[in-house]
Amino acid sequence: MKRQSTMVRVMGQAALVVVTLGSICAQAQSAYERTFPQSKATIEKALKTIQGSFAGRLPTLDGFAKPGEQLLDRYQRGYYQSAVEVIQNRSGGSVVRVTTKVTAWYADPAGAHSGYQLLTSNGRLEADLLDQLSDEVGKNTTETEVRTEAAVPPPAAATAPASAPALVQPSPTVAATAPAPATPAASKAAVEAKKNVAPAASTGVPRTFPTAPATSMPPPPSTPTADTLRIAKGESALETEATSLEEVLKNTAHPRNLVAVKKSGTPVVATPSLTAKAQFLASEHDEFELLDFNADWVHVRISGISRGWIWRNSVEMPEGIADTEVHAASQAASADLFHVIREETAPFPGDWEPLRGKTVKIISVQKIDEAGKDAGPKDRLEYAKYLLEKTYKEIPKNDQQLQGVVVIFDSADGGMIAATATTLRQWIAGTLSDAALWHNCFFDPPETFDSAGASGSK
Repeated sequence: MKRQSTMVRVMGQAALVVVTLGSICAQAQSAYERTFPQSKATIEKALKTIQGSFAGRLPTLDGFAKPGEQLLDRYQRGYYQSAVEVIQNRSGGSVVRVTTKVTAWYADPAGAHSGYQLLTSNGRLEADLLDQLSDEVGKNTTETEVRTEAAVPPPAAATAPASAPALVQPSPTVAATAPAPATPAASKAAVEAKKNVAPAASTGVPRTFPTAPATSMPPPPSTPTADTLRIAKGESALETEATSLEEVLKNTAHPRNLVAVKKSGTPVVATPSLTAKAQFLASEHDEFELLDFNADWVHVRISGISRGWIWRNSVEMPEGIADTEVHAASQAASADLFHVIREETAPFPGDWEPLRGKTVKIISVQKIDEAGKDAGPKDRLEYAKYLLEKTYKEIPKNDQQLQGVVVIFDSADGGMIAATATTLRQWIAGTLSDAALWHNCFFDPPETFDSAGASGSK
C-alpha cells in the first residue's frame, strides 16, 4: 500500500512537470492571430505585397522582446523573422496567424557563453505585421469597390423615354408615300393594285399630305451611351475618394516633436560625446521623438525607455526650431580665430591603429590672438572641418603615400584631430554625415573638442 502511494505521488509530479513544460513551450511559441472577412486567396495575395516586412534588423531589443534571465542591454545585432499561416474559415473569411522569432548575439561578460540566442517576442512585431495586412487588404477592397461601381450598367431611366420612338415613326400618309424596297414580284403587284384603286370619295374630311419628306424629321435627342455613363460614374467615384483622402490627410495631425535623420549611417550614441560608442546607425528619414537639445546635440527616444543622442547637424529639427547647418559665415568666424603656422608630411604622431606608422599630412594652427576671444570646442571643430576638406581636395588623386590628414591646435589648451583618407573621401562624397565623420576621427585629448567633456577616445 505504501509503495502504491509513492508511485501515485511520483506520477503526479511527473504530470505536473509535463504540464509546466507544455506551458513554457506554448509561451515560447505563442502565435498572434486575427480574423479577416476576406478569402484565403485575397489574404495571400495581400501578404505578397508586404513580404519585405516579414524579417529585418532591430535597432534595439527594448520594446520588441521580453526580458529573460539576462538584461536586454547585453544583446547585440537583434534580428526578427515572422512566419504567417492563413486558415480558411468554414463560415467564410480567414484567420491569419503570425509567429515571430527574435534572435540576438549575447555578449557574455565572462566570454564563455557568448553567442546567438533565441528571445521571446512581446507581440509588437506580430501586431505591426497584422496592422500592415489590414491596411493592405482595406486598400485593395476600396480599389475593387471603385472598379465594381464603375462597371455597373446605367439604370433604365437613363435610356431614351418610351415616347421617343413615336418621333421617328412616320404618319400613315408618309408611310404610304415613302418607297419601300421590294422584290420585282412585289413591285408588279403594287402597280396592279394602284390601277384598281378608285378615287377617294369626298367625305368632308380633308385629305392630308406630308409637308416635308420623312428624312427632314428632327432627330431624337441624343441619349448618353452606357460607356459614357460608366466612365463618368467611375471618374466621379475616384474624385470623391480623392477628396476624402485629402480631408483625412488634412485632419491627421503629424507629431510636431519628431526629428528626421538627414543621411543614412548617422550614429545614435549613448552619451552626447563625439567619441562615444554608437548604439546603432540610423537610416535616412528615420524619425525619433525629440526629448531635449542643445547647441550641438539632440536627445531622442529610440523606443520604450531606450534613449540616445544624435549630432544636431545630422537631423532636421521640428518646425519652429532652427537647424544648426554650418554656413560660410560660421566658417569665416572660425577662420578669424585661427591661422595655419606650419604644414608638413610625416609619420602619424600618435598610436591610433588606423594611422599607426603611416604617412599623413600634418597641419599646425594657432590662435591669432591668444588674449582675444576664447575658442571653444565648437570653434575648433568648425576650423578643423574646414582644413580637413580643403587639404584633402588639394591632395593629388594619384598620391598613394598620404593615408590621412592631421590638424594640431598648437596651444596650452590645444589638441589633435586625425582622419583617414578613406573617411574623408566618403564624407566629401556625401555618404557620411558630419556626425559620422567625427565618430570616425581620432581626438587627443577628447575633451578639447567635445563640449560634453568625454573621457575617452576611439
